[in-house]
Amino acid sequence: MSESTLAATPADLAADRSARLAEAGAFWTQRITQDAQNARLTYKAAGVAVGSVATRISAGKHQFTVDEPAGLAGDDAAASPVEYALGALIACQVVVYRLYADQLGIVVDDLTIEAEGDLDVRGLFGIDPSVRPGFQDVRLSVKISGPESQERYEELRRTVESRCPVLDLFANLTPVSAVLTKV
Repeated sequence: MSESTLAATPADLAADRSARLAEAGAFWTQRITQDAQNARLTYKAAGVAVGSVATRISAGKHQFTVDEPAGLAGDDAAASPVEYALGALIACQVVVYRLYADQLGIVVDDLTIEAEGDLDVRGLFGIDPSVRPGFQDVRLSVKISGPESQERYEELRRTVESRCPVLDLFANLTPVSAVLTKV
């Protein structure tokens, strides 16, 4: 965050967020109206193995490290892949809550989201082929404050759950393909 963002009042931040969301919405509406193919985005990331089992990820102009705790052969130099997955879910939820709060005219003063996921390592290590290697269950706890009624915030929650791209990744099967190249 910039210093000016840190010094801004909550009302200033809300006004700035609303203006940015409106501008982005107008831009994409115009772009998609011109050609529906403009709605399709492709995101890319690349990873290089480092350390014991860590990965240095590049995504656009950003870089970050993903690792495992010592109990899973890592150096515990960064969050694990599944922790990043939960973090991605939380971050996407925040964006979609902000977007639809603005569109629905729902005031949100504060928003905090926590995620927990249960993973059984018997699937990861091939100990029991009947156990899924991924999360068996993911739970979100959304704490929201503001002047609206519980019903309005529930309306917002339902909208977010139906529109959040990362939640969709968790909730629905997504085709994945892989190509291995010996270099």
